[in-house]
Amino acid sequence: MGRRRARSPLPPRDGLDAVWVRTPARVGSAPNPWPTLPAFLRDRLPAVVPVDAWVAAGRFATAAGTPVASDTPYTPATLVWFHKDPTEEQPPAPLAVLHAGERLVVVDKPHFLATIPRGAFVRRSALVQARVQLGLPELAPAHRLDRLTAGVLVFTTEPRWRAAYQTLFADRAVRKTYEALAPSLDLAGPLEIRNHLVKRRASRQVEVVPGAAPNAETRITLLERRDALARYRLEPATGRTHQLRVHLAGLGAPIVDDPLYPDDRLTDDAPEDPARPLRLLAQRIDFTDPVDGTHRTFTSRHELAWPDQSTAPGL
Repeated sequence: MGRRRARSPLPPRDGLDAVWVRTPARVGSAPNPWPTLPAFLRDRLPAVVPVDAWVAAGRFATAAGTPVASDTPYTPATLVWFHKDPTEEQPPAPLAVLHAGERLVVVDKPHFLATIPRGAFVRRSALVQARVQLGLPELAPAHRLDRLTAGVLVFTTEPRWRAAYQTLFADRAVRKTYEALAPSLDLAGPLEIRNHLVKRRASRQVEVVPGAAPNAETRITLLERRDALARYRLEPATGRTHQLRVHLAGLGAPIVDDPLYPDDRLTDDAPEDPARPLRLLAQRIDFTDPVDGTHRTFTSRHELAWPDQSTAPGL
């Protein structure tokens, strides 16, 4: 299934976008090795997909929106669109909506909820859930939050607004403020961390590359101490993968219940514990609206839960 940007002729269904599969431009010396598009689909798609039944139900369509029939001729370099059946997932709780307007929807994402469908998390994603909950099938994220991070997440309501707001985030014209709980550091004032972060494909962790030109910058401010732990304000000037987690871990203060830093403790047989989320919160977002010039501020209603330091093993 393809990943390139292409406009679907099918509207979202149950909050999920259609996907596509592309016929080859040419296979060996035979330009049309399959007699029909359904014959190609039977060869190309997993055996669990009932191609003939889906064809009969009109679930496949060409890029022009024309349903694929049982006798539709095969053509090379052709996109065929369809909706996959959603996976069986436990229904999530309703999303808390901080703002719902003509151009923007802002939600207060909980921990353990992915921003967009990925892997085993399809319906259990903020995008799909918000589309269904609010009846807005064209909703799209203006930025993303890690699945383990809670807090403010901004969506655009229609395609005509996407470029303006996505560009705002891409150009770092948005002020993001996070909060985190981590071991207490002796900070007399705000600390600036600047270094070079790289995510290797074979690793789940992000690495710091010594001596390389900085590509990640975070301002860290101590807000409150409680015994061995502290609450910090984190203000990233850049948006590298796992940036805040790596920067605190690099100071010897990994975020409470972080399963990746400083050591990768993720295993397939260790289920996630909802009572022990990563103590990282996207607490506030500020920006000048690119459409009407107004100042926008959205603040999370979540609060990070301080663990019992006498018993919590994740400290």
